[in-house]
Amino acid sequence: MIEKTVTLENISLIDFLGVANKTIDTLAAAFPKSRIISRGNQIHIKGSTSEIVQIDDILASLIEHYHKYGKVTEENVQNYISHEQEMMLPENQQPADDIILYGTKGNPIKPKTVNQQKLVDAVKENDLVFALGPAGTGKTYISVALAVRALKNKSVKKIIITRPAVEAGENLGFLPGDLKEKIDPYLRPIYDGLNDMIPFEKLRYYMEREIIEIAPLAYMRGRTLNNAFILLDEAQNTTPMQMKMFLTRMGPDSKMIVTGDASQIDLPSRQSSGLKEAIRILRDVRGIGMVELNEKDVVRHRLVRDIIEAYHREANDIR
Repeated sequence: MIEKTVTLENISLIDFLGVANKTIDTLAAAFPKSRIISRGNQIHIKGSTSEIVQIDDILASLIEHYHKYGKVTEENVQNYISHEQEMMLPENQQPADDIILYGTKGNPIKPKTVNQQKLVDAVKENDLVFALGPAGTGKTYISVALAVRALKNKSVKKIIITRPAVEAGENLGFLPGDLKEKIDPYLRPIYDGLNDMIPFEKLRYYMEREIIEIAPLAYMRGRTLNNAFILLDEAQNTTPMQMKMFLTRMGPDSKMIVTGDASQIDLPSRQSSGLKEAIRILRDVRGIGMVELNEKDVVRHRLVRDIIEAYHREANDIR
């Protein structure tokens, strides 16, 4: 058992705690194994590490809610408790060794091929991992799942997912909307993966507070990304300068996964790929993992594997 004290500063206690400390009573009912006591402007918590982390997260959300809306209701407390508990597995459903996490429909999300397992192992052992392979090999999906698990386990404070704004045969300038609206369709696979893994309301909560951030690569310039799980997808479409910029954003207590397919480069013909250059320069650097997936790892329709193999044969014949 450990203890933690949360101090309420610049907060009306009646508006935050409710009549007869209703907020604390509701919290205590949700976490019966922990002890939660309000004294003046301090809330004292005593319990297991995992429950204290959850209670502290809920209180932080409630404090942020109070400063935004000026009041906390019992319904607010129940909603934040529900959001937090949705992210935690029941004790009798703890993941098996090969399960990364359980999806929103209760389905286990886990590596399905040997190379996908190598990716999971590489991320465990390294803070920076390159995952290379063709479409359909699950490299992005597994990477998103690892990021969500790290957030659930409190290993990181936020997830940042980015892609270069290079479009396959289209011109973003002619599309309607601001940059985010223009780039969102290219980030659709990321949103689809997150929707499989995080309940809709919780995902919206995370994105509104930038706990999960999905943005074009250009938004990374000038930042230091601390205590975050960072994923660069479609990295074959970065320029060497963009790739170096991205890799040097990495801050303390962070992990990075870079995914890409060197056979699907959409850059202008005279522009070299930052992914190819990074692999060549960094291949022998200790602490950087590199995992290569291939057509045998394709987990989409069986024809996708045959299509990839056919294109490989054609490319080899041309050479």
